[in-house]
Amino acid sequence: MRAPWIAAAMSALLLLSACGVEPGKSDDGSTEQSGKKAALIIAQGGLGDEAYNDLAYQGFKEATEKHGVAGRPIESKDIVAEGEQLVRTAAGSDYGLVADLEFSHADMLGKVAKDFPKVQFAIVNVEVKGPNVTSIVFKEHEGSYLAGVLAGLVTKDTDNPKINGANKIGFIGGTKSTGIDKFLVGYMQGARSVNPDVQFDIKYADAFGDAPKGQQIAKQMYADGTDIIYTVAGGTGAGVIQAAKETEHYAIGVDTDQDSIAKGYVLTSMIKRTDLAMSNLVRDYAEGKLSGGETISYGLKEDGVGLSPMKYTKKDVPADVLAEVDKAKQEIIAGKVKVWDVTEQGYPSWAK
Repeated sequence: MRAPWIAAAMSALLLLSACGVEPGKSDDGSTEQSGKKAALIIAQGGLGDEAYNDLAYQGFKEATEKHGVAGRPIESKDIVAEGEQLVRTAAGSDYGLVADLEFSHADMLGKVAKDFPKVQFAIVNVEVKGPNVTSIVFKEHEGSYLAGVLAGLVTKDTDNPKINGANKIGFIGGTKSTGIDKFLVGYMQGARSVNPDVQFDIKYADAFGDAPKGQQIAKQMYADGTDIIYTVAGGTGAGVIQAAKETEHYAIGVDTDQDSIAKGYVLTSMIKRTDLAMSNLVRDYAEGKLSGGETISYGLKEDGVGLSPMKYTKKDVPADVLAEVDKAKQEIIAGKVKVWDVTEQGYPSWAK
C-alpha cells in the first residue's frame, strides 16, 4: 500500500505538471538565465479574473522575464484544499521563491516554510511570521475610503441619469471575512464622511469566480434602489459590472483598472498594485536582496492602492466631487485622516 504522504506528493506533482511547471524552463520554454526559479500560487478565482490574480501574474511574469528568473504560475481547481501539496512540491522542486496569493494558506505556509529553510516564501494579504517568509499587505481600506467618498457624493447627484435619488450605495464581497470587510469598512467610512445619511446594501456572493451569481445579486440590488455597487469578489465582479451596464447604473471595480469592461458604467476602480508588489519581490529575489522575516506594506503613500483615472466617467462627475476625493487622499497620506482597518482594530460600532 502506498503511504499517504507519497500519494499526496504524487497528486501535487500531477497538479504541477498540469499547470505546466517544468523544472529549469521559463514560460516560453527557454532555459533560465540566472539559474533561479520562482513559482506563483494563484488564488481562488484563478487566472482570467480580470482582477487580483491577473494583475499579480502580470507583474510576476514581466519581472521574471526582465531578471532572467524561470517563473511559473500554479493553479488548482481547489486551491484551498490542495494548497499545501502544491506549495510543498514547488519548494522541493528547486523553486527558490514560492509566492502565494491565497490568503487562506496563512497557517499552512508558516509550517511549510519551516521545513524548507533555504527557500524564500511570500504571501499576500496576510502576515505570516518566519525568517524565510515575506508578508505583503495592502492598505485596501485607504483606497476603499476614496471609493466611498466618490460613491457617497455621486449617489446624491440626481442630475446624473444613472443615479436614482435613493441615496443608497452597495457592496458585494466574495466572502464574509475580515480580508474582504477591510475594503467594506473603509468604503463605508469614506461614504459616511461626506454623506452621513447614506444607506448601504451589503451582500456576499460566497464565490470569487461566479460571474452569473454576481450579476444576479447585483440586478436585485439595483432593483431595490441601489445605484452604485462596489464589488470585491474577483471574477464574480464581472457579473456585477455587466448588471450595472444592463440596468444603467454604476459599479466600482477592484484590484485592476476595470473601467473599460463596461465603458461609462464602471464609476471607478480601486486599484491594488499587486503587479508592483510581485515585480519588487521578484527583483529582490533575483538580486539576492530578499531575506525574509519582514512585512512590506503598500498604501496610498507608496502608490500601492488608489482609484483609476476614470477615463470614461470623469466627465460625468462634478469638479467639486473630484476635488473632495483628492482632498481625502492628501489628508490620508498626511495622516490627518485615519482609515479604520478591521484586520487590526476589529469592527467599529457603526459597521456592525
